[in-house]
Amino acid sequence: ISPSLNMEILILLAILSTMLGGWGGLNQTQMRKILAYSSIAHMGWTVIIALINPNLTILSLMIYIMTTLTLFMTLNLSSTTKIKSISNLWNKSTPMTMIVFLTMLSLGGLPPLTGFMPKWLILQELIINNNPTMAIIMALSALLNLFFYMRIIYVSSLTMFPTSNNLKHHWFFSQTKTTNMIPTLTTISSMLLPLTPILIIMT
Repeated sequence: ISPSLNMEILILLAILSTMLGGWGGLNQTQMRKILAYSSIAHMGWTVIIALINPNLTILSLMIYIMTTLTLFMTLNLSSTTKIKSISNLWNKSTPMTMIVFLTMLSLGGLPPLTGFMPKWLILQELIINNNPTMAIIMALSALLNLFFYMRIIYVSSLTMFPTSNNLKHHWFFSQTKTTNMIPTLTTISSMLLPLTPILIIMT
């Protein structure tokens, strides 16, 4: 249905989605709410390019699904639901914490991670199609997402939450959940940027 869509409505929906997703996630402490607002923001990036380049819309959606799936599987494996739980995850599994941080930065669109690629290509398409103002607004709205991901990383790694328990180390029970897909998905969600020229040819 992309050829029959109205560009003005798509631009309005995209700007509202990215702004709402960015502002809404700033003061959240629950990871599921943060990921929900992140989904709203990424939907704006997917929508704004649907009429100009539908193939780029599919590419952006697929990269977002892969990155979010990596984060969901890692959080589920570590039973992490809050920012406080991520700070405690350092004591349980440092590699898993690093995977969470890498995936968050990729979702925020920080180069040179995979999440930067769809944002870069979408901004490039907007400029080519004489929409530099929209490209600037979308780029600025992406900074909101990157800010609350950086805030989570700062709070989780460089500060310690107040606790009534004197023990900083928690019991680590052996995992019964599968972890086979996490390394592959982590690689996809963080290291695909060098393949951008190939993906451009494919789209």
